[in-house]
Amino acid sequence: MAKTNPFTFLQQVRSEVGKVTWPTQRETAVTTVMVFVMVFLAAVFFFLADQLMSMGIGFLLGVGS
Repeated sequence: MAKTNPFTFLQQVRSEVGKVTWPTQRETAVTTVMVFVMVFLAAVFFFLADQLMSMGIGFLLGVGS
């Protein structure tokens, strides 16, 4: 692995950061809302699946009458 001095390294980092395409504020907000919606939907799905399995096991064991 080639060694570079810290000054050269920082120049290379600055050059690479300049190539990054940063998202706009609107894109960030839309993505954040989409993540929250998907988390909510996943939570509802797993809650309902858990409740259904709980009722099924209770029925099979004869406990849930």
